[in-house]
Amino acid sequence: MKCTSCKQGILNPSFIEGQFRAHTCSACEGNWILIEDFVAWKDRNPDYQFSDEISFEQEVSDTKKALLCPVTGTIMNKFRISAQNDHRVDYSAAVGGLWLDRCEWELLKAEGLAGTLNAVVTKQWQQQIREQSTKQNFSDIYKDKFGDENYAKVKAFREWLQQHPQKADLRAYLLADDPYSAEK
Repeated sequence: MKCTSCKQGILNPSFIEGQFRAHTCSACEGNWILIEDFVAWKDRNPDYQFSDEISFEQEVSDTKKALLCPVTGTIMNKFRISAQNDHRVDYSAAVGGLWLDRCEWELLKAEGLAGTLNAVVTKQWQQQIREQSTKQNFSDIYKDKFGDENYAKVKAFREWLQQHPQKADLRAYLLADDPYSAEK
């Protein structure tokens, strides 16, 4: 198979860390992994833990352009790996294949995601990332608007209020123009 990323190298059979099957590009060192191979290996090795102690000096490449599946030639989807990292991996739903650019495997290990490689491409995982990103975006907006110290105080107060048994009365008190007046 020709490399889907650099279009120059050949995808040669290999193993990721000597553990599960992949195909590695002879030119750009990217990896083509079939999720079914990873899952089968994971089923046979349920207790295996990938080391998260990573030392890679090279910058992790992230292909911005759309990649074609090396098997079917169809456009692959890009999936974010976590809410804290904008990095994306390429996935072919047609064959269940995942393309990892050079050093992306090391990045997945560093993020603690190597053992859950198959989960990254699920709808639930991506939904969770979107929800976490949205919460972080709102948090950043509030910090910018209120300042870090005020945001921390109001956030703590809000959490206290949510847990209080008289929260409805407390909210009414706080929102009243004059809580001591008999008039509206």
